[in-house]
Amino acid sequence: MRTLDKISAPAHLGAVPFADGSTSFRVWAPFARTVSVDVLQGPRWRREPLAPSGGNYFEGKVDGVADGDLYRFAIDDSSTFPDPASRSQPKGVHGPSQVVDNTSFPWSDNGWQGRALEEYIIYELHVGTFTGEGTFEAIVPCLDYFRDLGVNAIELMPVSQFPGSRNWGYDGTFPFAPHNTYGGPRGLKTLVNACHEQGLAVILDVVYNHLGPEGNYLANFGPYFTDRYRTPWGDALNFDGPFSDEVRNYFVRSALDWFVHYHVDALRLDAIHGIFDFSARTFLQELSETVASALPGAPPAYLIAESDLNDIRVITPRKDGGIGLDAQWNDDFHHALHTLLTGEKHGYYQDFGDIDNLAKSFAEGYVYTGEFSSYRARRHGGPSKHRPAAQFIVFSQNHDQAGNRPGGERLAALVGHDRLKVAAMAVLLSPSIPLLFMGEEYGETAPFLYFVDHSDEGLMEAVRTGRTQEFAWFPSVGEIPDPQEEETFVLSRINRESRFEGSRRPLFGFYRHLISLRRSLKPWQMREGRPVVRCWPDRSSLFVMMPLPGNDVALFFNFSEKDVRIGSPLHEGLWTAIADTLSPRWGGSGEIAPASITGETGAVLPLGPLSAVAYRRER
Repeated sequence: MRTLDKISAPAHLGAVPFADGSTSFRVWAPFARTVSVDVLQGPRWRREPLAPSGGNYFEGKVDGVADGDLYRFAIDDSSTFPDPASRSQPKGVHGPSQVVDNTSFPWSDNGWQGRALEEYIIYELHVGTFTGEGTFEAIVPCLDYFRDLGVNAIELMPVSQFPGSRNWGYDGTFPFAPHNTYGGPRGLKTLVNACHEQGLAVILDVVYNHLGPEGNYLANFGPYFTDRYRTPWGDALNFDGPFSDEVRNYFVRSALDWFVHYHVDALRLDAIHGIFDFSARTFLQELSETVASALPGAPPAYLIAESDLNDIRVITPRKDGGIGLDAQWNDDFHHALHTLLTGEKHGYYQDFGDIDNLAKSFAEGYVYTGEFSSYRARRHGGPSKHRPAAQFIVFSQNHDQAGNRPGGERLAALVGHDRLKVAAMAVLLSPSIPLLFMGEEYGETAPFLYFVDHSDEGLMEAVRTGRTQEFAWFPSVGEIPDPQEEETFVLSRINRESRFEGSRRPLFGFYRHLISLRRSLKPWQMREGRPVVRCWPDRSSLFVMMPLPGNDVALFFNFSEKDVRIGSPLHEGLWTAIADTLSPRWGGSGEIAPASITGETGAVLPLGPLSAVAYRRER
């Protein structure tokens, strides 16, 4: 079981209840003369002063306060605010905080040892739209679905307390508190516990680059924000200016809370390119080092980055001078694959569209490793091929790539099932870590729209205006669904039962087949860190071969709409087809590639249009 015994950081933040019926409160407020805690007892608030302590903290132990009690902090005996380190906001972002006893939950996952990150097959979901109920506990009956599909890790979009009852989660304002309408602390613990009992790892998406505008009270306590930098989403956090030590401690403690009190297996760090920090030892380095030192052993605790910097230092080990995060999302892979499937060339897609791009991503990770980017009008990125493929997370869809379109279109709304199956093979048989976005496994076409639930009319209008301006680069923007309307949220719900309907049934079967193959082939165990890759630009075709300890695997892709014939690079032995997107079994028109190939010089392989075939060498 994880504990914080080994961490050499300041004492706790927020409220910690004890068995004797008292609760200790601790809050950072460097500019306050006095800080008191108000506790709701019956119909009245009881005020107790906190004493100044080292590091500009105020703290104190208050008798008669226990798990479930509501409280708030009063600064200089005037304004009152919820706790910056609140573990629960049962009445929303503007209400009082709630004392939470993190020792009382009946965990039954003591036998859970986690799993190696390279073995993850990730399923990303949004708690509010994955089920009709939109709660943590409503996901628990769906765990058999994940096991049947074959995924072994679920990734929750951010769940920290946000305003209202519906939101993507990136407008959260309480980085320690699971959202109240999702089920709060107990609901999240129930879900994680059940996942571990079923052999599923849990990844939690966290946002440490900004906080949302509504219910954001941190600036009333101290200099959590800085005006030296600006993010696209709001004020930048103060990670390198005066008083930044305690700001960094606050977010490090948030990360440790998720690992220790909620038993999550990994954190996905949202948009780290929005974390501005020019310290010699950056916040991300401090976070990486602290997690490694404070939470050693099993189950492992992983940190996964989202970054568009193409900076390999993010996932380079600390011993080699890097930041030391464990893996990162690879947007370049998505963009290279998406443009081949859809032909889109607007916005950031203008830098992609050639088969060479996907070939390079398979071979090296990043596509842009120092080349000129037309979208950015400058050179972009650095070399990545020296890092193993299993440090990159690849996908054909995710919440961003659907939700950041005007109509929230998923890939299934843009292309047919022939292309969807090609995309599935590229992702699921990749040597990198695959990620699926909820519903893609059966071709869900319900949009994933951007939705919010703000209470301030001015803020609502700012969101509407911002969404309209955001799509100035899009070639044809119709009416954008209003993010504030509940119907926008309702339209984004998925329907897993539709996987049995029409052409969705064989597509779902194909996903299950590929996932089963992945688990048996173990493509992350390549004898070298990168696959052998070759492409034919004139035929928009690609070959990827992975030398594996068991049986070598070769993938062939034809992204053109014509039959092609290519010289087979295979040699030494008999190769048998193990997956073909054109198979009638998966709703295809019939295989064109042979069922087996004898590796010999000069052999020619026919490939059908918009198809992919996987071969395994027989030993």
